[in-house]
Amino acid sequence: MSHIQPFTINIKDAELNAIKSRLESVRYTNEISPRNEDMGLSVDYVKGLIEYWKNDYDWRKVEKKLNAIPQFQTKIDGQNIHFVHVKSDVEGATPLLLTHGWPASFIEYVDIIDQLVNPEEHGGKKEDAFHVVIPSVPGFAFSGPTEEPGWNRYRIAKAWGELMRRLGYDKYIAAGNDVGSLVSPEVGRFNKDHVLGVHVTQVFSFPSGNAGEIEKLSDEEKQQLQMLQWFEASLSGYQKLQQSKPQNIAHALADSPVAQLSWSSQLFGEAVDKEFILTNVMLYWLTNTGGSSARLYYEDAHAEVPTEPTTTPLGLSNFGFDFQSIRSFADRDHENIVFWKKHQEGGHFSAQMTPDLLIADLREFASIVR
Repeated sequence: MSHIQPFTINIKDAELNAIKSRLESVRYTNEISPRNEDMGLSVDYVKGLIEYWKNDYDWRKVEKKLNAIPQFQTKIDGQNIHFVHVKSDVEGATPLLLTHGWPASFIEYVDIIDQLVNPEEHGGKKEDAFHVVIPSVPGFAFSGPTEEPGWNRYRIAKAWGELMRRLGYDKYIAAGNDVGSLVSPEVGRFNKDHVLGVHVTQVFSFPSGNAGEIEKLSDEEKQQLQMLQWFEASLSGYQKLQQSKPQNIAHALADSPVAQLSWSSQLFGEAVDKEFILTNVMLYWLTNTGGSSARLYYEDAHAEVPTEPTTTPLGLSNFGFDFQSIRSFADRDHENIVFWKKHQEGGHFSAQMTPDLLIADLREFASIVR
């Protein structure tokens, strides 16, 4: 199937009732007292989310909201691909391909679509308008589960190039967060004649191990490296498991909505609202893609990695308490960085936490590379 067809979310009542039944019989774990935050999510935090899920969260309201946005599906390289596609009424608007991360989904960007498509209604200029394309990453939500190996960032990037070709976009910007910050530079690598520029919220460039490399860093960069080392030591357990044995956690994620909730919430934390957390969890649960989304980390860890730096114009917007991108390493892996901005505010989910800053940066970056 190479054609594109409309897509509507339609979850059966029986599936929603089954979730509610499971949530009514949760068995909670115990924890030590006083609680050690370094061990992970507290019982009280998880209980609070589950109570909200049972008593206040309204999937039908969310479903109606999402179905008001044009959604489609197509098959690329043997995999069903779900995507949002919203065109601006502004003639000459710039196509913008947005790729979400883990443990999020396409809804990461849903709340900023109107600002991107209709800038004049939100403090922008006519020339700031974008046509917006937001695909679900293969293995995530309605683009999953994946059923064959090999869906790493490079294969996804090639699929995104084909998707944009099918949509009739010859020139476009590729942007993303988290997984999207891994995929988008590769979209630029494989489709350099069509990608005007790549905008990311993290540049995942690390020390190479070469002698003297660390000593050459500025004092600020050394502080950023210390934060990366802290994250690696304290918060990267999910990443190591998903890179090595993703099927181990997949069994729990497929069987228990509470497992999916707690596994996802380790990165969501309290910085985003409960509805955003639970909608992402619901999308994974209802499509049984907790395991297949985790497999992306394994596929990436076992992929053949290009050795040449990217050359497509690259821009970074780094936010607050998030992965700290280090310019010295970024320049090694991307030889055409044209935009580099650090924000004190925000965090990992900038489209939710600091949308105005993200939108302003996307507009500024587009003005540079158009």
